[in-house]
Amino acid sequence: MTTTDPRASDASDDVFRALNGAAEAIWLDNHATWPDVSVEVLPSIDSTNTALMRRARAGQHQPVVLMAVTQTAGKGRSGKAWESPAGDSLSFSVGLPMAADAPLSGLSLAIGLALAEKLTPRAHIKWPNDLWVDQQKLAGILIEVATLGHTRFVVVGVGLNIQTPQLLHPTAAAVPPIGLRDVTGDPALDIGETAAHCVNQVFAAFAHFTESGFSSLIERYADRDALRDVAVQLSDGTTGTARGVTAAGALRLERADGTMVDIISQEVSVRPCAT
Repeated sequence: MTTTDPRASDASDDVFRALNGAAEAIWLDNHATWPDVSVEVLPSIDSTNTALMRRARAGQHQPVVLMAVTQTAGKGRSGKAWESPAGDSLSFSVGLPMAADAPLSGLSLAIGLALAEKLTPRAHIKWPNDLWVDQQKLAGILIEVATLGHTRFVVVGVGLNIQTPQLLHPTAAAVPPIGLRDVTGDPALDIGETAAHCVNQVFAAFAHFTESGFSSLIERYADRDALRDVAVQLSDGTTGTARGVTAAGALRLERADGTMVDIISQEVSVRPCAT
């Protein structure tokens, strides 16, 4: 016989109601620009990103926001799991159509910048798609793309720690997490309001990016660059010093011999070198 903690059920219900309130606000804020946008909230799903990619491949290409109270198979970069207990984190994905020939390079940085500027002055961007506060991970961004003839369907997934999680199996290489409530010092921070703010930032960042690209954001990004002038090591073992990013969003790496190389692969993992 399996029993369920009623407190967990109550928490899920509270979060579901909060996200439904956020959904209405998100629709009101964005339907003028995206008339056919839909905003959905589910109690549980395997992964909001995976669900929207499934829909895209099945021919559903309308703008959509999908939020979930919990994810059973949430994912981050390189297939890493993203756990999201009810109320402890915010998980959502935004799916938007984009011209097939439009540039994508730098989109994750543009999204990260918009979220960082909205959430807290302490947030910095760890190239290419994490938000850090004092070298602790606050949020992750995962962008997936389905090419559909002359258009693309871009899915932007965001996982944001509301409460600081406890790592079940911490390792020396793992970046410690931190929650927004601890960052802001507000234990009563509302997940619904936070969801509405974050989703609206994704819409705004996407619109700006498709109009002006990433190059228009370089100066603002530099102010939030968590790796600028930091010694780093890539996942292939290459070491050097991060020297900002290019107009296309590539990481500029200065190697020990003084040569510069631009890192463009979104599969590259960057960690500050041990001192």
